[in-house]
Amino acid sequence: MSEAPRNDVTPHDTVLMAVEGALGRLHLNRPEVLNSLDLDMVRKIARDVEALEGNPAVRAIALTGEGRALCAGGDVKMIWQSGRSAPAKALAFWAEEYRLNARISHLSKPWLALMDGICMGGGVGLSVHGSHRVVTERTKFAMPETGIGYFPDVGGTWALARAPRRLGFWIGLTGASIGAADTIAAGLADIMVPSDAIPALLSDIASGRSVDAALAAHAVDPGRSTLKENAGLIDDIFRIPDMGGIFAALRDDGSDFAMATMSHLERKSPTSLVLTLHLMREAQRSASLEMCLDREYATDAAILGGHDFYEGVRAAVIDKDRNPVWSPARLEEIDQPALLATIKPLPSLFPTAASDHLPWKQS
Repeated sequence: MSEAPRNDVTPHDTVLMAVEGALGRLHLNRPEVLNSLDLDMVRKIARDVEALEGNPAVRAIALTGEGRALCAGGDVKMIWQSGRSAPAKALAFWAEEYRLNARISHLSKPWLALMDGICMGGGVGLSVHGSHRVVTERTKFAMPETGIGYFPDVGGTWALARAPRRLGFWIGLTGASIGAADTIAAGLADIMVPSDAIPALLSDIASGRSVDAALAAHAVDPGRSTLKENAGLIDDIFRIPDMGGIFAALRDDGSDFAMATMSHLERKSPTSLVLTLHLMREAQRSASLEMCLDREYATDAAILGGHDFYEGVRAAVIDKDRNPVWSPARLEEIDQPALLATIKPLPSLFPTAASDHLPWKQS
């Protein structure tokens, strides 16, 4: 398990930054909410990334989290509270978070994301776009957004759409939590290291050892991947271009895995399933992460004007009754052309050409 960088901090510091030899350390320190991100944390991480990348003594940057999680997501409670009355506040959070996600993808130094424990939503955005993504036996990786009336964001549509054999479609639509082997099989992590070996791994890098050499020295076999074993079925079914067809194909297959997949999907917001499938299919045709983040940002504005996000967060986070009432309640009741037409282009987060993106420099 990772240790927090030793720094002059107070109990209220939610992001700890330190330099340990050749290693820059960022440690999320909000364990009471599983290191979920608020706007202040996003801004602190962005400033610290800038400082560490500009420090010539730092050869690599490692991201770790306090307690049971790297990061369980973003501040959905704030968005739930402000989305209808002050949508600009919610959109401002997403804008800064998405710019940070893109910033990580353009770092000139290795970014070592240690997904030790829970890594979901916003934590995925801090991890999968980096150069070195590490899982452990404690990893619980998920993009669970369809279960709260939302969709995989933080560049999740870009990363999931690029998983082999459409494994990312399964992950993004079902919202299911997966472990180390499945995360690696989906191309969302690179290597597994035992949790108790993380301090030694970080110490090796701090001493000047290259990230690749240190990871190779501590890596272990992640074991069997259920998703990889069912990749043929997943690829066949999730290439179908509409959710109705996907449900029909799962019923026709009838295998245990198909039925378990259908059970996951049946509990999700029908509107979110339609939006997520559309966004991931669009992501397959996109040329850059930034294009997908722009599309996700436009979809955020549409979500704030709808029903299911507020109902999903109410059921999961506010009242915690786990009994959302979706509207529309059934796929057949969704006017899909009208729904997709609500995704209106917004002023781009990344207005320059993809090759010239410097999102961290924008105000």
